[in-house]
Amino acid sequence: MEHILIPHKRASLLDKKTLERLEDRLKCSVDLTDNEVTINGQPYDEYNAKNVLQAFGRGFEISKAYKLLDEDYFFQTINLKDEFRNPDQLARVKARLIGSDGKAKEYIESVSGAEIVVYGNTISTIGRIDEVRIADAAIKILVGGGTHKTAYAVMEKEKRKINSETHG
Repeated sequence: MEHILIPHKRASLLDKKTLERLEDRLKCSVDLTDNEVTINGQPYDEYNAKNVLQAFGRGFEISKAYKLLDEDYFFQTINLKDEFRNPDQLARVKARLIGSDGKAKEYIESVSGAEIVVYGNTISTIGRIDEVRIADAAIKILVGGGTHKTAYAVMEKEKRKINSETHG
């Protein structure tokens, strides 16, 4: 049995019909009390269900979170509050990650192939290991105060390196 907490705002989106569909897809019983989710099933199924529900809780659409049922996909979350205590700094970093009209986030997603969500005080990524690694290269530079130009150049270099490793 697994217990996880998800934000109230996200928990409110899990109506009875959605929970039933989740149970079918995740092969586990899923109970929601307030914002606490209880998952009950076989250990491997519980692990997968926990990943999917944590990704949903961090702002991913459930259809994108289901990618985590494929063992080739990974989920990563960076809590920005661990690094930035000041609310103004936190807001500035989130704005840098998103970019004007969402362009920075879109570019990182298009180059890396990973899905990215900035929600609350976190930035989360879903993708194959190489996709997450490529996106992470840019995210860390932006969080660290580097320029978008530098972040994109490092990310593109990382992608070329991975492509040359996999395609000889």
